[in-house]
Amino acid sequence: MIRGVWTVAKRELRGYFDQPTAYVLIVAFLSITLYLAFRTMYAAGVASLRPIFDLLPVLFAVFVPAATMRTLAEERRSRTLEWLLAQPLTETQVVLGKFFGDWLFVMLALAGTLPTAVGVLLVSDADLGIAVAQYIGAGLLAAQFVALGLWASSFSRNQITAFIVAAAVAFGLYLIGLPIVQIGLPPVIAGALARLSVLSHFENVARGVVDLRDVVYFLSTTGLFLFMSLGAVLRDRLSLGRSEWRRMRLGLGVVSLLVIMVNLLGSYLRGRVDLTAGNLYTLEDGTRDLLGNLDDLVQVRLFASAELPPEFQLQLRDVRDLLADMQAASEGSLVVTAVDPDEDEAASEEASQLGIFPVEFNVLRDDQFEVRRGFYGLAVTYADESDVTPVISRTDDLEFRLASAIYNMTTTESPGVSFIQGFGSKSSGEISGLAETLGDRYDIGTIDIAGDSADAIDPDSTEVLVLAGPTEQLDSMAVQRVRDYVDAGGSALMLMEPIRLDPQSPTPIPVSSGLETLLEERGISLSERMVLDLASSERVNAGRQGIFQLIQNYPLWPIALPASDHATINGLNALAIAWASGLEIQDSVTVQALWQTSEAGALHAVGGAIFPDQEWDVPEEELGVRTLAAAVTPGEGDARGRLVVVGDATFTEPQYTQRYPGNLAFLANAIDWLARDEALIRIRSKDRTPPNLVFESDVIRNVLKWGNLIGVPLLFVLAGALRVSGRRRRAKARWGEIVV
Repeated sequence: MIRGVWTVAKRELRGYFDQPTAYVLIVAFLSITLYLAFRTMYAAGVASLRPIFDLLPVLFAVFVPAATMRTLAEERRSRTLEWLLAQPLTETQVVLGKFFGDWLFVMLALAGTLPTAVGVLLVSDADLGIAVAQYIGAGLLAAQFVALGLWASSFSRNQITAFIVAAAVAFGLYLIGLPIVQIGLPPVIAGALARLSVLSHFENVARGVVDLRDVVYFLSTTGLFLFMSLGAVLRDRLSLGRSEWRRMRLGLGVVSLLVIMVNLLGSYLRGRVDLTAGNLYTLEDGTRDLLGNLDDLVQVRLFASAELPPEFQLQLRDVRDLLADMQAASEGSLVVTAVDPDEDEAASEEASQLGIFPVEFNVLRDDQFEVRRGFYGLAVTYADESDVTPVISRTDDLEFRLASAIYNMTTTESPGVSFIQGFGSKSSGEISGLAETLGDRYDIGTIDIAGDSADAIDPDSTEVLVLAGPTEQLDSMAVQRVRDYVDAGGSALMLMEPIRLDPQSPTPIPVSSGLETLLEERGISLSERMVLDLASSERVNAGRQGIFQLIQNYPLWPIALPASDHATINGLNALAIAWASGLEIQDSVTVQALWQTSEAGALHAVGGAIFPDQEWDVPEEELGVRTLAAAVTPGEGDARGRLVVVGDATFTEPQYTQRYPGNLAFLANAIDWLARDEALIRIRSKDRTPPNLVFESDVIRNVLKWGNLIGVPLLFVLAGALRVSGRRRRAKARWGEIVV
C-alpha cells in the first residue's frame, strides 16, 4: 500500500519539476508573499511572521488550485488515467499518491519562506514556538486545499474548470469566517459557519497553539475531499446503477454529515499543545498554586447570550477554555457555570443584580443596521464578596484578572503603597490604569515628607514608597526621611527625572533630586545625558515632505529591551520610554539591569537638538548598550530595602501605557516585587505582543529584505532553468541515439 502511494507521489512530484509552469507558480507565490510580508513587517517594526501567515489562506486559495488543477484533469484529458489504473495500483493508492505529491510540491514552495523565518529569528527575540506552530498550521491548511484541488480536478477534463471550482470553494471556506459576511446572518448560522471556516481554525494555530479541534477540522475536511476524489475516480469503473456505486454515494453522504457534525460539535473536544515560549495560552504555575490552595468554594458565573455577534463567538471559545482549565486546576474548589440570561429569567435578574447588563451591538439586516442586545460578562464570587466583569472586552489578560480577583477576595492583607507628594512628583491618580491593574490588593495613598514638621516614613505601614518623577529638588529633611526609610528595610520605586523637558522650547534641562548620593551608595549613578537608540525606537511624524507625511524613527524615544530575567520583567518584551536618562550601574550581585537599549544605544548631551527630523550622527565607538532601569536587592546581612530605579517617569503617562500595555505591567510588577508579593507577577507579565524587530545595522536589514525578496525567487528560477534545460538536453541526446 505505502510503496504504491510513494511511487505515484514521486511520479507526480517529478512531473511538476519537469515543466517550467511549476517554477513560475513558485516564483509568483514567493514574490507576492514576501513582498507583502516585508512591507508590513518593516513598517510595523515587529519581529513576527504573522504578516506571512495572515496572507496565506488568501494566497493558497489561488496558488493551490493553480498547482493542482492538472492533477487528474490532465490525466483524464490525455487518457493516461486508464493506463495508470491498469498498473498494479488501486484507486486509493492513486488518489493518495497524487495527494501527497501535490502536498509536497506546495510545502516545497512554502519552504521558500524559511530563510525569512530564520533571519527574523536570528536578528530578534521572536518566538520560535509560534513560528513552528505557524508552519504546522500552514501544512494542515495546504493539505486541506490540496485535497480540495484534487477533488475539483477529479471530475473534469478541463483544467480551467478545475481551477475555478477549487478556488471558489477555497475562497468560500475563507469568506464564511469573516465578520463582514457573518454579520448579516442569523447568529446560529453565523456561529456554525465560523466553526466550519478555514479562517478561525488557522488563526488559532497561527498564534502558537495546536488545538485538537483545529487539527480535527483540517484532517476531517481533508479526508472528506479525498473520499470525494476517490468517488469520482471510481465512478468511471462502477456503473451508475450498480449497488457498489449506490453504496459509495451513501457512504459519501454519511462521511460528509459526520465531518460537519464533528466540527459543529467541536467545542466538546479538549486537548491542545501550547508551543509559545512563555506558555502564553497555558495556566501559569502561580494560578495553579492559587487555585489549588483555596480553602473554600469560589464560583465563576459566565453570562453569555447565544446570539452574540461572530467576533464575540470566536472570543468566547478562549474564555470557555480558560475557565475549564481553571476549574480542573482547582480540584473542585472552583465551580464554573455558564448561563444564557436571554433564555433564563432568573439568570437575567442575577446578572442585573451583579451589575452585568446587556451590551448593544449593531447587526446588518435587510441592508439596514439594527441594534441588538446581548450579555457577555462574568462574575467571581467568594463568601459574600464578588468581582464583576460587565463586558469581556479582551482575553489576553483574562487569566490575570480572574486570578487577581480570587487572590484579592481570599487574602485579607493590604500592603501600603505611598506616593510622595510635592516636588513636582506624579500622584497615583495621574498614572492611568494603575489602580485597576493593582486591584484592591494595595492600600494606595500619598505621603508628605517635606519640611521639619513631616513624620518619618514607617516601613511597617508603607511597604512601598513611590517617587514618581520629581522635577524639583527634595529638601534635606525629605532626603533624610527617604534614606532612613530605606535603611530601615523599606522598599522604594524611584522613577527619576534627572532631565526635565521644557515644553515651550523644547529644551532639556538637568534636574537634581537630591537622592543621587543615596543611589550611588547602592551602586547606581544617574547620567546627565539622555539616552538614544538608533536601532530600537518609536516612530513619529517628522513633518511633511511634499504631499506626504514623513514617518521616521525618533532615537530619543527608545523602545527598551529586557536586560535580564528579573521577576519584574520576566515575560515582557519591551518598554516604551521617552527622553530618559541613562543609568550607570556597578558590577555587583546586588544590582541587576532591567531594561536596556540595543547595541546601537548612545548618550545625547543636554542642550543639543532634540527634533525628530535632525541627523543623528553618532561615532561608532560611542555606540553600545545603555541601561535605562535597574533593581537593587540587598545582599545577605544587609538590612536595607529593595530598590527599583528608572531613568524616566514619562513611560507611565497614558499615551505610552495605552499603546504599550507592558509599561503598566512593568510598573505593577515592580510594586509587587518591592512589596515581596510576587504571586501574580508571572501571570500579569504574559505579554502576547511580539518583540521589536531590531537591526544592529542597515546592512543586516537590507540583506534580510533583499536576500529574500530577490535571492530566494532567483534560486528557484535558476533551479528551474537548469532542470528544464538539462531535461531537454537529455531528451535530445536520446533522440540522437535513436536516429543514428
